[in-house]
Amino acid sequence: MTRYIFITGGVVSSLGKGLMAASLAALLQARGYRVRIRKFDPYLNVDPGTMSPYQHGEVYVTDDGAETDLDLGHYERFTGVSARQSDNVTQGRVYQTIITRERRGDYLGATVQVIPHVTDEIKAFATADTEGLDFVLCEIGGTVGDIESLPFMEAIRQLHNDLDRGQSIFVHVTLVPYIAAAGELKTKPTQHSVRELTSLGIQPDILLCRCEHPLPESERRKIALFCNVRPEAVIPALDASSIYAVPAQYHAEGLDAEVLRAFGIADTTAPSLERWADIMDRQQNPEGEVTIGVVGKYVGLPDAYKSLHEALTHGGFANRVKVNIKWIDAELFEKGDDLAASLEPMHGILVPGGFGVRGSEGKIASVRFARERDVPFFGICLGMQMACIEGARNTAGITQASTTEFGETSEPVVGLITEWMSAEGLQKRTAETDLGGTMRLGAYPARLDGNSVVAGIYGGTEISERHRHRYEVNAGYREPLEKGGLNFSGMSPDGTLPEIVERPDHPWFVGVQFHPELKSKPFDPHPLFASFIEAAVKQSRLV
Repeated sequence: MTRYIFITGGVVSSLGKGLMAASLAALLQARGYRVRIRKFDPYLNVDPGTMSPYQHGEVYVTDDGAETDLDLGHYERFTGVSARQSDNVTQGRVYQTIITRERRGDYLGATVQVIPHVTDEIKAFATADTEGLDFVLCEIGGTVGDIESLPFMEAIRQLHNDLDRGQSIFVHVTLVPYIAAAGELKTKPTQHSVRELTSLGIQPDILLCRCEHPLPESERRKIALFCNVRPEAVIPALDASSIYAVPAQYHAEGLDAEVLRAFGIADTTAPSLERWADIMDRQQNPEGEVTIGVVGKYVGLPDAYKSLHEALTHGGFANRVKVNIKWIDAELFEKGDDLAASLEPMHGILVPGGFGVRGSEGKIASVRFARERDVPFFGICLGMQMACIEGARNTAGITQASTTEFGETSEPVVGLITEWMSAEGLQKRTAETDLGGTMRLGAYPARLDGNSVVAGIYGGTEISERHRHRYEVNAGYREPLEKGGLNFSGMSPDGTLPEIVERPDHPWFVGVQFHPELKSKPFDPHPLFASFIEAAVKQSRLV
């Protein structure tokens, strides 16, 4: 029997519901249970693919090509369970599905309403594709009281009644703020949040209380009394030194044991947390440190590069070093900032993915600096394209090299991809195609040159990595670029799409069209990031 854990939040946003869900799933998994986590987002976008990174953070891409909320990255990193299209549902997607059916006549003339049609669709998403699972954790985005989240709240209320008794529970994440002037923790916000939740017909079984100071036993009992839960079900969640310390911290507070108790499961098997202890040992006891300069466009909001940040951290775990990340706005180099002064202290330079012309010349200049100064360089997606344009201009003699993404050009070293093969067959796109969901998305295979640097890093010549882009390096420029020292060491299986470029005569210079950061995990660092940080460690000894 699959059991469901519905996770809601109250008082304020950004309390860490996603991290809580990931940590709880990891604890259940460590007890031997099979888990999956789902995120329900109340906004009307069909998916976050067209949303600004400044508003929403990064777009996390799954193997099956879904553009999803960044919380799914936490889910994968903490559990190792690959997320799927069915694990992120937005209100926009729900309404799109319903309206498509209504236009097709599927409802046979019935009046289409929020109840039952919208709530039924949400329940169908929650319960689909759950065969063989012990627990499904469903995180509801937003906070209790948000008008847009009401259909989701109603749906999980109904689903709780539809399921067998003891098959679902509610966990509410709330805030217990500390008022410095009074020197007290205040429980009223939590009480009001639970009252709002119960007014919707949902009684939480467990309260996870975020707080900056320890929650006294007296306050736990007070919250329990007013919120109609057992004192043991009021779980304090203090700020942690690292997100990777959270699973062990929640276990120490009894979260996983209380969840099992709420289901009536007498599980006496303690979770195996050795790998989390090893991760924390590597993070808290590094044997050195390196500084990586990330030259990007969205550096004002670190969540725009969330998976990248974590993958670099994982590369540090693999080498037992602390990775200091210096976020550098590429546009500043176009406005006169001293590029050399900014980049000389770096032990490695990374140019990440992105869209649009802003900051592109700064990124190209950063690639040139890394190439000429023998600084380890890693280009991802747009970063690989900038590496190819830099190589074309400065080592292949193609001075007008550019990309059609930035406008018309006589030397389109990078251009719009119009056809490619996927698991579903031949895909075709044009410049007039809608932006949403039309990129090359999801996992695609690639073949590596057996004598290449990257084949040595991967330990093989057949790989599969996740993509999210609509422009590609033009394979027609392969010959002049390779004469300039930039080797095409990875290609699509049909040999038409460049996947990886490298400079064998450089200490470490790799550009990839895909996003390897999406598959990196703390207990299984991605080999490219582990190798990149290893090269940065060597560079740090030369400085």
